[in-house]
Amino acid sequence: MFRVNSVSIRYEQKNIVSDFSFHVNQGEIVSIIGPNGSGKSTLLKAIARGIPYHEGSVEFDGTNLKSMNAKQVARKMCMLSQKNQAPNDMTVIDLVSYGRYPHKRWFEKLNNEDMEIVHWALEKTHLTMYKDRTVASLSGGESQRAWIAMALAQRPKVLLLDEPTTYLDISHQHEVLELVRELNQEMGMTVVMVLHDLNQASYYSDNIVVVQAGEKVMSGTPNEVMTKDLIRQVYRMDAEIQYMTNENKPRIHLLSTVR
Repeated sequence: MFRVNSVSIRYEQKNIVSDFSFHVNQGEIVSIIGPNGSGKSTLLKAIARGIPYHEGSVEFDGTNLKSMNAKQVARKMCMLSQKNQAPNDMTVIDLVSYGRYPHKRWFEKLNNEDMEIVHWALEKTHLTMYKDRTVASLSGGESQRAWIAMALAQRPKVLLLDEPTTYLDISHQHEVLELVRELNQEMGMTVVMVLHDLNQASYYSDNIVVVQAGEKVMSGTPNEVMTKDLIRQVYRMDAEIQYMTNENKPRIHLLSTVR
């Protein structure tokens, strides 16, 4: 699907991400985890061409993303940031409609086919009843779903999410991640997301990429990655790892800081 090849990102002569490589297969959910300031969000932004990288490449189906224009990239992937803002008077349906513009020429208006896709995206995200409300009036979970609906209307192959549960309470975190998994399972949408919560990453991911100080520590399945040794090395925390009989995903119980 897409491949990150030896990407390095520099800011004011300082390396933020160094020689970073990993790949994502079609239909996977991949989470990027690591301590604060480790370069997770920076890496995701570079993949989406939101910021430049000075070495390496990002390939999508074998094509270097740097050889594509902005609209071509937008038809393949969509990134949502930690906190997205819309004008106070923008309605949900207007926001979702913006997802169609990568598929239009600058002078073209949305047609019936576009609006069918917009209404489909609203239905998929369970927002049809909210379509005429302003985005500003929604709860945190509803607002996040509205932005995901806009991404769906864009019809990308890959959805990039930068800490999609930040600023949300526990119930809304669950709501958003369940929606992400529903889209992945029902539509085969590939998802790459930055997460802080280790248990959320373990439960919702097919594969996990671990970042520390701008470098890849390891990548693999939750069972391969979520070990006591790795958590101690990366997070400086002792932990218990529990395996439930009805789940193939480890649960992490953090115990104490390593001194």
